[in-house]
Amino acid sequence: MATPTKEEVQQALDTIFAADSEIYQSRGFQRRIGFGKRPALLIIDLANAWTRPGHKFSCDGMDVIIPTNQKLLEAARKKNIPIIYTTTAYQDPDGPRSDTGLWALKIPVESLEEGSEAAQIDDRIAPIPERGEQVIVKKRASAFHGTYLAGYLRAQGVDTVITTGVTMAGCVRHTAEDTIAEGFRPILVREGCGDRVPGVTEWNLFDIDAKFGDVEPLDRVLEYLAGIEPHAAT
Repeated sequence: MATPTKEEVQQALDTIFAADSEIYQSRGFQRRIGFGKRPALLIIDLANAWTRPGHKFSCDGMDVIIPTNQKLLEAARKKNIPIIYTTTAYQDPDGPRSDTGLWALKIPVESLEEGSEAAQIDDRIAPIPERGEQVIVKKRASAFHGTYLAGYLRAQGVDTVITTGVTMAGCVRHTAEDTIAEGFRPILVREGCGDRVPGVTEWNLFDIDAKFGDVEPLDRVLEYLAGIEPHAAT
């Protein structure tokens, strides 16, 4: 059986989404949460293990995802909004008492050692520490699980979390669900999110947009950022 092309997969998804949208809308789903007044930019796991070819975690679509994040970073820095990156990495991931937990039984975490080249943020979108840009090393899928992220966002007065990154079916999705659970407005940038499996990105964006946050195109998010007042440090 021939592998479906990207166009065939998208056509099938469009048909499914049209039918599912009718179901959701008839039952009151797909409402809009909207933008708030104090955003932050959250970039999930755009480290070399995900953005560069040849790694076990390599994802597709970086020819779009990286430029999208470059544009968002430029707009975010102009407005002095908080910028947070995450990477997923472990101390001694092969060790008998590693901080991987049981996740090592499911995925190849042995390639994600703290301090390694693989776990470093891609230098095309590198953080600027002098600007106070945070890099959170997480151990689980969600950027909130076991990290200081929620407290940091609250201390900065943030009400809206603009999110990009990978993978859409894992870390980005779990982060979006926890974003709204923690009381922040989740905004996912469509062109800034990706995965390694065809169809997974579009399906999860559709489902998140129905239940957990707003999926917006890059142009709309850039328009929003251009219209806000620059943040003063809190």
